[in-house]
Amino acid sequence: MHRAALPAAALAVTSLIATGCGTPSAPEPPASDGSAETLPAGPITFTRHVAPIVFEHCATCHRPGGSGPFTLLSYDDVARRARQIAEVTTSGFMPPWLPEPGFGEFVGERRLTDTQIATLAAWAESGTEEGDASDLPEPPAATDGWALGEPDLTVSLPAPYTLPADGPDVFRNLVMPLPVGETRWVKTVELRPGNPRFVHHAIMAVDDTTSSRRREAEEAEQPGEPGFSGMEMGLAFMPDGHLMGWTPGMAPNPGIDGLAWRLDPGTDFVLQLHMLPSGRAETIAPVAGFHFADAPPSGPPLYLIRLDADHLLDIPPGAADFVVSDAVELPIDVELHAVYPHAHYLAKSMEGRATLPDGGERWLIRIDEWDFDWQDVYRVREPYLLPAGTTLSMRFTYDNSADNPRNPNDPPRRVRAGNRSSDEMAHLQLQVRPRRAADLVLLRESLYRHAIRRNPANPWSYYELGNALLEQDRLDEAARQYLAGLGADPTHVPSRTSLGAVRERQGRLDEAAAEFRTVVELDPGYADGHFNLGSVRLAQGRLEDAAGHLREALALEPDHAAAHTNLGYTLRELGRLDEAVTHHREALRLQPGSAEAHNNLGSVLAMGGLLDEAIDQFQRALRLQPDHVPARQNLELAREIAAELERAGLR
Repeated sequence: MHRAALPAAALAVTSLIATGCGTPSAPEPPASDGSAETLPAGPITFTRHVAPIVFEHCATCHRPGGSGPFTLLSYDDVARRARQIAEVTTSGFMPPWLPEPGFGEFVGERRLTDTQIATLAAWAESGTEEGDASDLPEPPAATDGWALGEPDLTVSLPAPYTLPADGPDVFRNLVMPLPVGETRWVKTVELRPGNPRFVHHAIMAVDDTTSSRRREAEEAEQPGEPGFSGMEMGLAFMPDGHLMGWTPGMAPNPGIDGLAWRLDPGTDFVLQLHMLPSGRAETIAPVAGFHFADAPPSGPPLYLIRLDADHLLDIPPGAADFVVSDAVELPIDVELHAVYPHAHYLAKSMEGRATLPDGGERWLIRIDEWDFDWQDVYRVREPYLLPAGTTLSMRFTYDNSADNPRNPNDPPRRVRAGNRSSDEMAHLQLQVRPRRAADLVLLRESLYRHAIRRNPANPWSYYELGNALLEQDRLDEAARQYLAGLGADPTHVPSRTSLGAVRERQGRLDEAAAEFRTVVELDPGYADGHFNLGSVRLAQGRLEDAAGHLREALALEPDHAAAHTNLGYTLRELGRLDEAVTHHREALRLQPGSAEAHNNLGSVLAMGGLLDEAIDQFQRALRLQPDHVPARQNLELAREIAAELERAGLR
């Protein structure tokens, strides 16, 4: 086992094929939604005409406990703000929905028709008549409960986070251990952000190392508060191609049957909240609800492709129309499930499109007025095929002039790519699903080769390409990519870890040990570094050294099942059978469905003379995996020994 958890940015494919700024736009469909501004006949009233619009499109946020600054659930609530409602809906500012109509169809669109907008404006102008109470629709039900039903697991902070009263926007990464004792499969996660009026948006990720806990322990900005600061989430990542986030008004994602993601013991939930100080200290107590699937995923997994033009971002002050672009060709057929564009305050417009092999074009998304405050994940209403040979492209425009009201700098200053909100980004993430699971590695290889051509200084691209080659058993090629990544950054721990794994598979144990030894020198708190070095020492027969590193791995990550297994092997070879049994039992607790774990425990029990329990473990292994040859051989041998002991009168 050679794990190297990746930062969220590295999981999404950084395919950096920049195109020229003069890329022509695809043909534009009509900007209108097709509804004429036909007002209802007769007087426009709240109960008959306005309430249905407000209850459906506004009350999701404008309700008690919602993210809106006031409620819109009664006639009085709406009438006193009638002109304001007319203004913000006529301008398109509310309800917040950035994609232009006709450039992609998405789940949960918060867009009013022309007739609805005209109705709200006419009602405000005509005196806000209330109307007949019998016409009033049922107000929206309270949403205190979980929208997706009662979760299988809820997690929260041991103590709430206190948002400072003043200062700039706050990005805080809150770390919550997930109390699972065995591998589970997660269908979806629903988030209650804790205090939605002050939470701008949230990103949900997981960390199967201890890195997030260590960053929390080292936090200096608010050391007395839970979590750690900044937009960089470290080694936390979104699992298996899933886009997990929350924004005000977003309906929770119910998940997709057959596409659950794996959750192992010892994993932490890492929640990044973007929060807005209100002038007084606010208490933020988020709760996440996990919904489990009954079975592991079936068929091809989801995957995130990220078009990325960060390397082109060097926006001079005063530039009002700075354009960056990126494009990549698909080597395989994929199905598009979701679109997630991302930039910061200077972005003005965004285009994403697909140019098909026959020359036809299909819009992925178009946003003419980007607003960082209302970013979202846009799930495609009906997933559709993008065949091999399709070119995916993005074109983002930025305004770094003093005329941009969202420009965080006054006067404007030069802005480059970075993780602070005052920096910029240019990302278009596409959630796709390959038609065939076996094709995914070909997609990864192709995309990372493009990434390296565009930005040869990024060690993560070499690392990911090496992983794709390693998955195809192309060991020498994989090693060359890891070495190239280390040439770009000699301190890149994941590349050095994977290079050590390749050397171990090649039987070059001394070289593998040297790489893993460097890993633990670079990052002494990295549990897998100690695990890998301990495992190589075990293979070399250096048992005490192996035991020391494996114990260190478990001190850092107590639920590291593979470390328990290998430490059990090591202690068995050292003749310390009672200790070996303890660690094999722990490995089995963490992997109850593993035939190998049952066989390992049975073996050490048999060596200690506990034949009945050993036989039981071998039988359990075979029930889980009838073709497990070592378990069958061990069962036969244990039965023979037991029979001989009985014949000798020793049982």
